Amino acid sequence: MQGTCVRYTDLPGTTALFADYLYRFDRVSRFYDHCPHDVECYRRSAARVDFPAERRAALVTALRAMNGDHPALEQLAQPGTYAVVTGQQVGLFSGPAYTIYKALTAVALARRLTAAGLPSVPVFWLATEDHDFTEVNHAWVFDATHRPVRLEMPANGTGKRPVGGIGIEQAPIDELRRTLSGFPYGDDVADAVTGAYAPGETLGSAFSKLLTQVLGPNALPVFDPMHPAGRRLAAPLLSRAVERMPELNASVLERNRELNEAGYHAQVHVEDQTSFVFLLENGERLALHRHEREFVINGRRLSTPELADRAEQLSPNALLRPVAQDWMLPTIAYVGGPAELAYLAQSQVLYHELLGRMPVAVPRQAATLLDARAAKLFDRYGLTLGDFFRGEEGLRERIAARLVPSEVSETIESAKARSAEIHNTVATALARFDPSLEAAFAKSRRKMEYQLDKTARKAARAALRRNERASEEAAYLAGLVYPEKHLQERLYSILPFLARHGMDLTSRLAEDIKPDCLDHRLIVL
Repeated sequence: MQGTCVRYTDLPGTTALFADYLYRFDRVSRFYDHCPHDVECYRRSAARVDFPAERRAALVTALRAMNGDHPALEQLAQPGTYAVVTGQQVGLFSGPAYTIYKALTAVALARRLTAAGLPSVPVFWLATEDHDFTEVNHAWVFDATHRPVRLEMPANGTGKRPVGGIGIEQAPIDELRRTLSGFPYGDDVADAVTGAYAPGETLGSAFSKLLTQVLGPNALPVFDPMHPAGRRLAAPLLSRAVERMPELNASVLERNRELNEAGYHAQVHVEDQTSFVFLLENGERLALHRHEREFVINGRRLSTPELADRAEQLSPNALLRPVAQDWMLPTIAYVGGPAELAYLAQSQVLYHELLGRMPVAVPRQAATLLDARAAKLFDRYGLTLGDFFRGEEGLRERIAARLVPSEVSETIESAKARSAEIHNTVATALARFDPSLEAAFAKSRRKMEYQLDKTARKAARAALRRNERASEEAAYLAGLVYPEKHLQERLYSILPFLARHGMDLTSRLAEDIKPDCLDHRLIVL
C-alpha cells in the first residue's frame, strides 16, 4: 500500500488541544501523565501499574465469560502483562470506519510494546452502557458510484435504555445488500452482517460478532461493561467515586478552568451539580444530579451511602469511564480519537484521585482510503485532500480549472498581472495627488479584479461542461473522499471498502498501521 501523510492542522475541525498534543506536547504536558512519542513513556506508565493478582484473576474470568477461550487471555493472566485498550460505541454495522482503525492501532501497539519487553494484550471496550440510541442506530455506506447511503434501524421505544442491550428487530440488511451489490465482494460482506445481526442478537452482541469477523477471531478480546462480571469488577471504583463526588467535582471544575485559561476547550460540560455516574434501574440509564452529599433522581433523593451500596448498578459518565476502565484493566496505553484524548485532559484529575496513575494516551491511526482509480484522478488533476473541504462544488471548480486550455488560463493570468501593475501605478499617482480618492479607486479595483476572476471561473465551468467524464469523476471522488462534508473515516462504515477490496482488507491494513504516525494518512489500496 502507498501512503501520504496530511497534518491534522490542515484538516477542518482540528482543535488547538489536539493539535498541540500531536505536535507541541510540551504545551499540554501538564494535562497528561505521559507523552505518546517515546517508548520510555510507556515504561514509566508500566512502572505505575499496580494490579493485584486477585483483580487480574477476576478480570480474566470475566473476559472468558465474554470471549470464551480467546488465546490472548492466557497471556493476560500472567503477572506483568499489560493491556492496550481502545473502544467505541456499538454502532450499527460496526459504526464509522475509524472504529476499525482504533482496533488495528491497539493491536499494532501491543505487538510493538511486547517486542520492546513490555508484554501487552490489546482489548476492545464495547461502550454498551451509552443510552443515546440516535448515535448508534444508523450506518453510512456507499454504492459502486460512491453515492452515500444512510441505513437506519428504527427506535421501537428505546428510551434511555443502554444501547448494548437493545434487541435486533429490523436491521436494514436487505438495503445493505442492494447497496453493495455492485461490488465484487458485496455478497460476502452482506452474508457476514446477516450472521452477526440475526434475530435474538442485541446491538452489543451483534457489534462484537461483526467486529470479530472483520478483524479475525484472534485479533483482540472485547470487554462488555454491561456484563454482570464487568459490573462486579467496576463496583469498588464506582463506590469510591460516589463517596468522593464533591471533591471530584471541584477538581474537574478547576481543571476546566485551567484548560480554558490555557486557550483550550473542555470537551465535557460540568456544573456544580454534575454527577459522574448514572443509575441503571428498570432497564434504563438514569441521570443523577448531586446536591451536596445527596443525589437526586426523578424527584427521589439518595444519600451517599445509599448510592455507594448500589455500585453494581452505577454507570460512569464520559469522564469517569476511562478511570473505571483502567481500574479493571492493567492499562499501559489507551488508543483514542481527538474527542477521547480531550476527555482525558479533564479526566486526569479523576485518575490521580481515584487510581493514582494514568495510561499513555495514544492517537488512533487516521486514514482516508483511495482505490486505484481515485489515486489516478488525484494525480491527473493535481489534487490534495484540502481540495475537498469546500464540498463537491468546490472540487468541481478545482478540477475545472485544470481543464481550461493553457492558452486561455495563461492569457487571463497575464491580464491579471498587467492589470495589477497598472492599478498600482494609478494608486500611487492618486495618493500623491489627492489621498481622498484612494478609497474610491480601491473599490473600483476590486470590481475589476473580481470580473477577471469571474471570467476565469466561467472558462473553467465551460471546460467542465465540455468534459462529461470529468464531471462524473468529480462526483466519484467527492462521494468517496469527503462524503456529506465529513472525513471519510468519520462517516462511512468499513463495510463498502470490504465489499470492494475483500474481507481480508483489514489484515492488509494491519500491516500498514504505523502507531508512531501522528498524521492523517491517504492510503491507496
